[in-house]
Amino acid sequence: MRYRARVEYDGTTFAGFQQQPGTRTVQGELETALAHVSGGRRVRVTAAGRTDAGVHALGQVIAFDYGGSLARADLQSALDALLPRDVAVRDLRAAVRGFQPRWAVRREYRYSIWNGQRSPLRERTALGIRQQLDEAAMARAAAVLVGRHDFRAFGGAVGRHGVRTVHWIRVRRAGSAVTIDIAADAFLRQMARAIAAALIRVGRGAAQSEDIAAALGRAGGRAFEGEVAPAKGLCLRRVVYGPRRRDDRRDDGER
Repeated sequence: MRYRARVEYDGTTFAGFQQQPGTRTVQGELETALAHVSGGRRVRVTAAGRTDAGVHALGQVIAFDYGGSLARADLQSALDALLPRDVAVRDLRAAVRGFQPRWAVRREYRYSIWNGQRSPLRERTALGIRQQLDEAAMARAAAVLVGRHDFRAFGGAVGRHGVRTVHWIRVRRAGSAVTIDIAADAFLRQMARAIAAALIRVGRGAAQSEDIAAALGRAGGRAFEGEVAPAKGLCLRRVVYGPRRRDDRRDDGER
């Protein structure tokens, strides 16, 4: 039986989603739990996005093939009991044969900033910035990045495979909390964090919209010397599926 599920995790103590020898990863915890309900056999888990060390998720999507005897509800309960406290599986359900989580039409990330007095609790999953940010200027600069562009200046890419479509970027403030929501068809490695870092520069008055546009149009090199915002502020919030063009079926590389 092919299953899909939404996974929530606090990435603080993980070395990322993707399994790596000798380190604690989200994929490793999921596959360990699935092995317990599969007679010790490894069950390979695939995901929509390969989040990096310290990055969180509310709406990561996974898929796996399960050959055991547990019904769906019992499998959900068993995984809930076996997984550690910083990982949870939600909305487990049957998937169509061949379903691959990476074939999404849109991924939505949120970068969170705590723009107030030091807060140990809030700053576990948000970047603490004491200087008052100009969120209106950040929103104006974000508009430059919306659309289909070559984002190699804002993320790692191989060869010419840097073109992505950013559907929207929304900068909002609620009291001391500032959020940057970014939706795109796919992300390059560290792209969301590089965009967040650039917009934070604007919010601090250290850059303007014109600097963002110039960086985006640069033929080579990384924007702002490759600066990326810390991983702890980033969360994969939602993955959306639907019809895709054949040439868009690529892995998401945000880390």
